[in-house]
This record gives sequence, C-alpha cells and structure tokens, in this order.
Amino acid sequence: MPAKVCLDEKFATFSERWAPRIVARYEGHEVRIARLEGEFHWHSHDHDELFVMIDGVLDVEFRDRLETLRAGDLLLIERGEEHRPVAREGEVRLLMLDPADAPNTGDPKTSTTAIEI
Repeated sequence: MPAKVCLDEKFATFSERWAPRIVARYEGHEVRIARLEGEFHWHSHDHDELFVMIDGVLDVEFRDRLETLRAGDLLLIERGEEHRPVAREGEVRLLMLDPADAPNTGDPKTSTTAIEI
C-alpha cells in the first residue's frame, strides 16, 4: 500500500535553499521538493522537468520569455530549454519531478545531490 507524504512535514525537516530533497519515487523518477530564495544560475537538462508550485512566487526566466508561477501552478520545462529560476519575493516552496539521479543543474560537476528524506 502506498504511503502518504505530508509535504508540510517534509519541508519542516530542512531549511537549506536550492538543495532538493527526495520525498517519493515514481516509475524511474524522483519527486523532489526544494526551498528557493534569490536566483539560481542559467542551466538546461537533457530531460523534461516538471515544476509544481506549493507556496510563494517564482519567476522562471527563459531566453525568450518569463513565466511567473504562484501556488497551484505547474510548469513543464522541455529538454534542452535553458532557464533560470528566480525567487524575488522571498522563500518559495517547490515540488519537482525529475528522472532518478538527474543533476539539478543539468551538469553533475556543479549539481547539488538530492537527499532522500
């Protein structure tokens, strides 16, 4: 039987920014959560990435546009699409779906390893 995951409880276990945590696994993917504040760097991935906003306001900058996400919004970032998340208005709580072991920066040399909680 699947175990329920309480996201509020999981978020309460860490305070680090831009350091993803794995809260579940799904068909070769990791369901990750992260606390974000300030700006990340420009990067892309060799896979699609899914963002689901939990709390806050997140700007996702693309080279040709800007997407602003609020609680309840979902954004699919396509493979190879260069982007930069920016939390300009304080802390953001975000859920992401990525392939297992995928680097959060698109590059294993500069990535933060997701920790299972």
